[in-house]
Amino acid sequence: MLAAACSFLLFSCKGGDKTQQEQPEQPQTQQAETEKKAEPELAFNPDSLGAEPQFDIVTTMGTIRVKLYEDTPKHKKNFIRLASVKFYNDITFHRVIRGFMIQTGDPYTRSYPDRIDVFGTGGPGYTIPAEMRSEDGKPLHLHKKGALAAARKGDMSNPEKASSGSQFYIVQDATACKQLDGDYTVFGETVSGLDVVDKIASVATGARKRDLPNTDIKIISILPVK
Repeated sequence: MLAAACSFLLFSCKGGDKTQQEQPEQPQTQQAETEKKAEPELAFNPDSLGAEPQFDIVTTMGTIRVKLYEDTPKHKKNFIRLASVKFYNDITFHRVIRGFMIQTGDPYTRSYPDRIDVFGTGGPGYTIPAEMRSEDGKPLHLHKKGALAAARKGDMSNPEKASSGSQFYIVQDATACKQLDGDYTVFGETVSGLDVVDKIASVATGARKRDLPNTDIKIISILPVK
C-alpha cells in the first residue's frame, strides 16, 4: 500500500550558502504503480528515433517542446520508453514554484488524485544512475532556463545522486537554480514553449498543499516530433 509522504528539505539554489530550502524533490519511496494491466499499445516505436529526438510535452496549458541529449543515454532511453507506453498521460504537475522550476512525473497524481499527501513520492519502482556530464571539471549541461532535469532524493539518503525513474523538472529561472549544476542530471532542454513554462510557473498554488497548483495542470501526452 502507500507509504507516508515526507517533505524533502534539500539544499537551496538561492544565495551563496546551501541552506535547507527549496529544491527539486524526489520520491521518499520508489514504489511501482500498483496497476497491473495488459501491455499497452505503444504510442510510437522507441527504436525509430534519432540521436537527439525532440518531444512535444502537451499539457492542459500548452505545449513544451524538448530535446533529449545524446550524452545522457540512460535518462534518454528511460524517458523515451515511458513516453512510448503513455506512462505520463494524465499525470499532473505536482510541484510548481515561480522563479524556480515546475515538476511532474509522479504516477500517484493520476492513480490517487485525492491523496495529495503522497504526491511527490511515486515512481515506476526504480532509479536511474546519475549522468552528470563535465568538461575540464565543469558541468557540461547547466540549469539554464528550460533545462530538462531528473528529480532525485537528497544526498544523505542518496549519495550516488541517482535520479527518479520518472519524475522530472523544467527550469523556469536559471539564476535561482545555478547551484544545482553538477548535482542533478540535466538530460535535455526546451527548444520551444518557454512561455508555457512561465505560464505554468505563474499559477496560484498552496490552497491544497504547499507548491501544489490550486487547479490541476495535466500532461495530455508526450510524443516525438515527426
